[in-house]
Amino acid sequence: MLRRASKLLARPVLAARTRSFSADLPAAQTADTTFMEAWKKVIPNIDPPKTPLSFIQPRPPTPSSIPSKLTVNFVLPYSSELATKEVDMVIVPATTGQMGVLPGHVATIAELKPGVLSVHEGSEVTKYFISSGFVFIHANSFADIIAVEAVPLDQIDASLVQKGLAEFTQKLSSATTDLEKAEAQIGIDVHSALNSALTS
Repeated sequence: MLRRASKLLARPVLAARTRSFSADLPAAQTADTTFMEAWKKVIPNIDPPKTPLSFIQPRPPTPSSIPSKLTVNFVLPYSSELATKEVDMVIVPATTGQMGVLPGHVATIAELKPGVLSVHEGSEVTKYFISSGFVFIHANSFADIIAVEAVPLDQIDASLVQKGLAEFTQKLSSATTDLEKAEAQIGIDVHSALNSALTS
């Protein structure tokens, strides 16, 4: 058995079997043409809805040197908060912990949890509270942040957060079914993250 394994490991890797990384592929614009054509056939007098592709521009090829700025697209299902905005750094609340993203960051996909998204541009820092989502970091110093909900941190009322946290804590203690417990726990997690964001 070991002799067979050593022979398999000693075989040369065939060049034809290697795959290119997604960052090495040419940047190409993909359009929702099929959907748009079907929409116009069914409902010709109403403009088709905006899709995420209409908010995100195609990414340029990977540069030969690391750029000085990180280009960020930050979109929600109903709006675009930042479109190709050049910033120094963003800090995202990934499920694995706070993750700082600088120009030249390795290509990564991370799930986001409730927490604070910080956008650093010079000495100015803009903070948003996001509920969940994903961040796609590309090798060409582009980052696409897609969140379900986002609110600028300065627009959140701390008294309403405290009230919501108390309500969901009460719901959890009086919950009888697994569904009620899960819903109450999600409410506690979100309001705890909101409270932590406002007090730090």
